[in-house]
Amino acid sequence: MDHALAWQVEQACHNAWPSLRCALIGDWLLRFGDGVSRRINSANPLHPAITTIVPQLDAFDRLYRAQALPLIVRVPSLLAGAMQVDRELDQRGFGCEGEACTLYCSLMREGFADATPDVTVAPRADAEWLAAIARLQAQSPSHASVYARVVDAIALPTGFFALRQDGRIVATAYGVLHGGLVVIESVVVDEALRGHGLGKRLMAALLAWASRQGATGACLQVVTDNTAGRALYAGLGFDRELYRYHFRRAPTK
Repeated sequence: MDHALAWQVEQACHNAWPSLRCALIGDWLLRFGDGVSRRINSANPLHPAITTIVPQLDAFDRLYRAQALPLIVRVPSLLAGAMQVDRELDQRGFGCEGEACTLYCSLMREGFADATPDVTVAPRADAEWLAAIARLQAQSPSHASVYARVVDAIALPTGFFALRQDGRIVATAYGVLHGGLVVIESVVVDEALRGHGLGKRLMAALLAWASRQGATGACLQVVTDNTAGRALYAGLGFDRELYRYHFRRAPTK
């Protein structure tokens, strides 16, 4: 494993999907996002040398309870003490869920197609884009409200991509530039139109845009058992798995 690249990607992914509130407690970043998405509602290790979580667990629990949220710990495989942390959480009765993998693609090659007229990019998520992803993901009104606040909190240069058919947005994605990386998020295609290459066309346009902005690598995180998504990404050159992570959820008291 290229640990330097993996931790750079880990940091970039935090910036591309920011929490609404956060707290630094010891060697951990606690993220609070009003319950939408485990990634932004979990405790995350900040460096690879962490070997235990026991001394912080009670403090973490109090903070998440104060936010009316369950305590969820995100455990990346690139953590040196990942197995020990898992054992400690097992002893506390934490459940295990949501394994995902982090994929990387080099952009140091030719062949990324520029956007066609049916693909547009904007630096911010406007009302049309937000309404489209709310529809495509079947977001509840409360989820849509939090999602809009999260993407509005992104501090780094961002491109919000939309693919239209007959003037209607049928696929979305966004990319966030972090140094020489682009992090890809919110890749969604209308369920009725999947399997027709729309996601690949949209992603190719995003990668071409990122390359023009100076990015030399792209990364994304995808649920491990998302077979269709992983096949799409593999076809675009995301053939290198950097690390995995999973979530541990505190038992209900």
